[in-house]
Amino acid sequence: MRKIHHITESQQFDLELLNEIFYLTEKMGGWVVKEYYGELSPKEKEKMQEGVKDKKMISLFYEPSTRTRASFEIAMRNLGGRVIFSTENAREFSSAAKRETLEDTIKVLSMYLPHVIVLRYDKAGGAARAAAFSDVPIINAGDGTGQHPTQALLDVYTLRERLNKIDGLSIAMVGDLANGRTVRSLSYLLGKYKDINIYYVSPDILKIGQDIKDYLDRHNVHFSEGDDLIEVADKIDVVYQTRIQKERLGDQAFSYNEVREKCSITDRVLEKLPDHAIIMHPLPRNPKDGELPFAVDKDERATYFPQAQNGLFLRMALLKMILAPE
Repeated sequence: MRKIHHITESQQFDLELLNEIFYLTEKMGGWVVKEYYGELSPKEKEKMQEGVKDKKMISLFYEPSTRTRASFEIAMRNLGGRVIFSTENAREFSSAAKRETLEDTIKVLSMYLPHVIVLRYDKAGGAARAAAFSDVPIINAGDGTGQHPTQALLDVYTLRERLNKIDGLSIAMVGDLANGRTVRSLSYLLGKYKDINIYYVSPDILKIGQDIKDYLDRHNVHFSEGDDLIEVADKIDVVYQTRIQKERLGDQAFSYNEVREKCSITDRVLEKLPDHAIIMHPLPRNPKDGELPFAVDKDERATYFPQAQNGLFLRMALLKMILAPE
């Protein structure tokens, strides 16, 4: 098992390491399910927790979170470790409100002797800044409009689990591509595979950043841009739907009707979408905005809840690879 230190961006992973992570993720999933049903043997539990039991984690979130924070904290406890400090809105309810810098916060917290710090920050680049000042490993749990590498890892794991491959897939990334850190991180990871075809579907004001397009060009990944999901629905293996991030739009002029009509999972999209395709979403969703109605949950292609569950298993694997001795 290869040792990992900081996790700050998707670009840091090579294919060999990705395969190791996904192999361990699958094992973690099996162990957790067996434990839930009372079928995990003491020897298996010892193996699952080996190297992590009694280790300590700090969970520092400057923005609200449900799935990411919960899955990291549950993952740590499943592995026999402890969460010694946890905060969900540090931007308002910590010394950040007194203008303390991220660097000072991280330096002090690392001196309280945790073994790992899971950080969600409200500005891009926060994880890299923290890693430069931390005496312990930093895991990027999302930094503003920058990246969310552990989400991208669980997304690629879900693709492999559900479609039995990653090479050769066609995927539509839909919605707020300008502000969505999940699509940025996923694009970086997909750039490591072969024959990937990406359709970016969004209103002009929410298009994917030029830096991502430049990266894909350098890695020979075919991509195209459009504003209507129905135009590509019959050509894809995956719909990766995202929400419109109102909290990051500021005063930008924007029509939600445009998204409802062209960038949502509608009945017409479901009719054109191939039977083998899957529908993913990093969550949370807002059904009132029309992006992903509750009715879609009944479709056999809906994969977003198993996708979220995979986040627990994936983060258990990452914590083990960070904390277990070599």
